[in-house]
Amino acid sequence: MKTIMLRWAKIGGISMALALVLTGCSLADLKSSKAKILKPEEAKAKAETYINENLMQGRKATVESIIEENGLYKLSVNIGEGQKVDSYITKDGTTFFPQALSVEGAQAAADNTGTGDTASQPPAADIAKNDKPAVELFVMSHCPYGTQIEKGIIPVVEKLGNKIDFKLKFCDYAMHGEKELREELNQYCIDKNEPTKLLTYLKCFLKEGNGEACLTEAGIDKAKLSSCASETDQQFEVMKKFNAKTDFKGSYPSFGVYAADNAKYGVGGSPTLIVNGTEAQSGRSQADLMATICAGFNNAPDECKEKLPSESPAPGFGEGTVAGNSADAGCAE
Repeated sequence: MKTIMLRWAKIGGISMALALVLTGCSLADLKSSKAKILKPEEAKAKAETYINENLMQGRKATVESIIEENGLYKLSVNIGEGQKVDSYITKDGTTFFPQALSVEGAQAAADNTGTGDTASQPPAADIAKNDKPAVELFVMSHCPYGTQIEKGIIPVVEKLGNKIDFKLKFCDYAMHGEKELREELNQYCIDKNEPTKLLTYLKCFLKEGNGEACLTEAGIDKAKLSSCASETDQQFEVMKKFNAKTDFKGSYPSFGVYAADNAKYGVGGSPTLIVNGTEAQSGRSQADLMATICAGFNNAPDECKEKLPSESPAPGFGEGTVAGNSADAGCAE
């Protein structure tokens, strides 16, 4: 008998205290319900009311779209700050699913490992080895899945310290508007001018997305930051192209600071993890990310043997964890 647990812990700083357990139940069982089937707009309204009254703690979410998928209604829920979460509700409106996990994918992972433990994914076997692995993480600053992997990788980077060469980089386009472009300019300049303060700033920023408050908390030199951001903006014409709507990538503005590296590695979206020049598929938990990065050592240090949390951080801003550890979810054109 299979048991699947789904939970929406904290997303965007919102405490989600919902847990759903399905025991010996399949989607086919849900489809066979005799209850009244709601029209999509009815289910959308019911889900939105439920989310706002029970999960949002004073903030407001909006269900932006609803489609039928696998016998359920799939919802695109905007929880604010440009963060969207896919959730599900049964067609009779009686059960809300904050997250869906692939049973087939989990079983395949269990078959491959032979242990049945799907909390961690094995690191890619084709990662090149190095005495000091080069780790490059490409994200969009407001992509929920970029922030998710950042929350997972920061403790790993702190543990490994100068035994790796870690660089936070950005995709060559931004899907979350002007605020993302400006935030990425700031983060680039923090790393350029005061690199030892970058992780401190990021740990603060990932809680609520409040960049201004986090500049103060991390002790960033704001005058130096402003000068660098302005010079970088002019050099790469970030805001000029945004305002003129030129050099867009599809419908999204470009961010050319790391355009050459994006082209070099074929970066398609956020997040993209590169270890020793090889794109690495990894779960977003600390345990998975440590295993993936440690696969890039010629001789792995003792830190690689540490037992780290195997739960994935929740997507978006905020704390908490989510069940499952998919490496597939991301922001891409």
